[in-house]
Amino acid sequence: MSNTSGAGGVAVPPLGTDEIVAELGGHVLVVTLNRPQKLNSVTQEMSDALVTVAEWANDSDAVRAVVLTGAGERSFCAGSDIRQLDKYATPWDFRNRTDYCDALRELRKPVIAAVNGYAFGGGLETAMTCDIRLASTTASFAAPEIKLGWIGGGGMSTFLGHSIGASNAALMLMTGDPIDAERALAWGLVSELVEPGQLLGRAVELASIIATRPPIAAETAKANLRAAYNLPQDAAIAYERDLQTVTFATDDAAEGRAAFAEKRQGVYRRR
Repeated sequence: MSNTSGAGGVAVPPLGTDEIVAELGGHVLVVTLNRPQKLNSVTQEMSDALVTVAEWANDSDAVRAVVLTGAGERSFCAGSDIRQLDKYATPWDFRNRTDYCDALRELRKPVIAAVNGYAFGGGLETAMTCDIRLASTTASFAAPEIKLGWIGGGGMSTFLGHSIGASNAALMLMTGDPIDAERALAWGLVSELVEPGQLLGRAVELASIIATRPPIAAETAKANLRAAYNLPQDAAIAYERDLQTVTFATDDAAEGRAAFAEKRQGVYRRR
């Protein structure tokens, strides 16, 4: 339940559980799933905390990039805690639960997943909601829901299909068997493999680079990339041109042009 302050002394709000830790430093918010004894499987309390931190990060000028990881080296996230799923009175209640994948998908700030160990089920969906995925050399990935009689519901099929292609996605979805980090890299599921002890440092390093970019432009690049997956090509290009015009009109863009002309680093204020 850390509320470590970061840029400008801004503090992360209380999250109501110690099983989600959020620490802000230098415009980078590191969010850790902190239930290593249960492979960082997500309870409803943890899901609620992720909603809280995501909503706060979206509204905070202090947050310019987010790193999402899991505590320990065994697991990034093993998905929802299956033992808690029977508490829903009906399948409809289950359908309408507060879902952590939805909350993370609504983050407007750039998000980097640092996948340490298992990313199974909802944990794989969680990683795929992130914009950039880094993984330890010991990471593994699976969509094992089929082995228990259901399928993923947090974007599993669409994210896998976009990330690794239809045939590879079908292999994972229809067998439920895991793939290792090397195969995940070869298939394009992750961007880099890093030794376990260096993973978080590399993720924070990359997030810190992104945090130096004009923040409105970074958030807009994320929105534009998501739209590019959902629009026909001509519409996607027109939308991109509109977003370019919007960002060009910001104070940050004016500062960027001035900094370039004056051969100095820009000072960006998300305005």
